[in-house]
Amino acid sequence: MIEARHLRVLRAVAATGSFSAAARELGCTQPAVSQQMKALEASAGTPLLIRTAREMRLTQAGEVLVRHASGILAGLTAAEEEVAAIAGLRAGRVRLVSFPSGSSTLVPTALAALRAAHPGTRVSLVEAEPPRSIEMLRGGDCDVALAFRYGAGQTGRPADGQAEWDDLVVRPILADRLVGLVPEGHRLAGAASVGIAELADESWIAGCPRCRRQLVDVCEEAGFTPRIDFATDDYPAVVGLVGAGLGVAVLPELAIESVRPKGARTVAVEPAVEREIVALTLPDLAQVPAVAATLDELTRAATRA
Repeated sequence: MIEARHLRVLRAVAATGSFSAAARELGCTQPAVSQQMKALEASAGTPLLIRTAREMRLTQAGEVLVRHASGILAGLTAAEEEVAAIAGLRAGRVRLVSFPSGSSTLVPTALAALRAAHPGTRVSLVEAEPPRSIEMLRGGDCDVALAFRYGAGQTGRPADGQAEWDDLVVRPILADRLVGLVPEGHRLAGAASVGIAELADESWIAGCPRCRRQLVDVCEEAGFTPRIDFATDDYPAVVGLVGAGLGVAVLPELAIESVRPKGARTVAVEPAVEREIVALTLPDLAQVPAVAATLDELTRAATRA
C-alpha cells in the first residue's frame, strides 16, 4: 500500500534532486528519506529512482507517481481538514498566497473578518504573482491563491489564465480597472480621461511581467508600441518614478489604493481595461470549511474596500 508520507518524500526528492536536500526540506535525516524511499519502491513493486554517481533521476513509474502525488495529497488534506472541522477538533488552517496589491487592500479586510467570525482558524500569508501562485496551489504549497487575469483584447487573444485554470475552483472577487499615472506637471494631468494613444510618445514605466505584457497588448491595439524605459515589480517604485517625472504608467486601481502617489496624478484611460481579481483553490479543498470561509470573506472584502 502506498502511504501519503512516502509520496511527500518522493515529491521532495524529485524536486530537490537528492536524498540529502530532500531531508533538509522535510526536516528529517537523510537515512530516514532513504528508508522511506525503499519502502515506497517495495510497495510499488518497481524501482522509482535511478541512482548514478553523477545524478539521480526518476524512472517512468516514478514520474507517474510524482504526477499524481499533488492531487492525492491535496485530497488527503481536504479530507483531514473537513473531518477535523466536523468532529470539532479544530476550526481549520488556511495557507493563503496573494499578489502584493491584493495583500495590502483586500486581504487585511478579509482576514480581520475571518478572525472575528472564526477565531480558531489559523491563516498564513505569503506573496506571489501569477503564474507562480498558481503553481504553488497545484503543488500543494497553499490552499487559496488570490490572483488576477486580464480579459481578451480587441485582437481576440484568449483571456489570460482562462484555459490554465480549468481544473480549479474560480471565485470572482472584483473587476480592477487600470488607470493612468502621469507626473503632476504633465500636459494631461488635469484631463478627465485620456486615450491610450495620446501617450504614444511618452517614456513608460512598466510593472510586473503579466501587467507588462498586458500594457504592450493594449498599446499595440491602439497602434503603437510603448517605449519602456523602466520596469519594476514594485508598485511604490513605479509611482516614485512617475512622480519624479521619468515617465508615465498604467496601474490597477488596487495598486494605487495601496500607495500614496506623491508627485503623480491619476487619470482615467480609454478604452477601459480591467483585470479580474479572483480567488482560486482546488476542487477538493473548496469543500474544507476553513477554506470556504476564506473564499467567502475575500469576496465580501471587495464590497467593503
